[in-house]
Amino acid sequence: MSESPITIVLIEDDSHIRRFVHASVQSTGIHVLDAENGRRGLALAASARPDLAIVDLGLPDIDGVEVIRQLRDWSSIPVIVLSARTREDEKVAALDAGADDYLTKPFGVAELMARIRAHLRRQNRNAAVTAETSKICFGDVAVDLELRRVEREGQPVHLTPIEYRLLVSLIRHAGRVLTHRQLLQEVWGPAHTDSAHYLRIYMGNLRRKLEHDATQPEHIVTETGVGYRLVGVK
Repeated sequence: MSESPITIVLIEDDSHIRRFVHASVQSTGIHVLDAENGRRGLALAASARPDLAIVDLGLPDIDGVEVIRQLRDWSSIPVIVLSARTREDEKVAALDAGADDYLTKPFGVAELMARIRAHLRRQNRNAAVTAETSKICFGDVAVDLELRRVEREGQPVHLTPIEYRLLVSLIRHAGRVLTHRQLLQEVWGPAHTDSAHYLRIYMGNLRRKLEHDATQPEHIVTETGVGYRLVGVK
């Protein structure tokens, strides 16, 4: 018996973009369900239980940020935003609402498909993680979450408690853009969500300890004006 195909819900009011994305994604063997507005998209997501959602922000009935918030009330599937909105505060609002990634229109099909594949891999990896799964690697860094041990090139790396919590937060959401606010809330707590200078200092320390070149990080990467993303996790 064959496995069920991967299903994506596409919530986009522009009919040309909707048809274009539908055809491009479905040609790779992924099943795509379309919705032209937020209410229809949420209903489709609730009934079809898709593996991923693509959401436009400028919808005719409900703002896309609100669609993401409502989706996050009951689902943890990856959400990729497609939008013509380019302001950083609008990107941050979508990511803070629970989106995992953001692509600005116009966009390339190759990049969209690469992001879809990356988030589906992360979703599958997270689903496979059990209480016994504790070892995570990226580059020449190995992290044993059970033993709270970090090594680089086989040598122990000392992290302060805050640096370690920051690293664990990045690992838990590997591949996903985490906004400054999300990281501050997870690591420092809700009273410090406006203390971005703390985050910059500790992120710099973490990069100096774990990256080959802290000024050109390969794994703990900056999403300018938005936040950070951990890439290359195995």
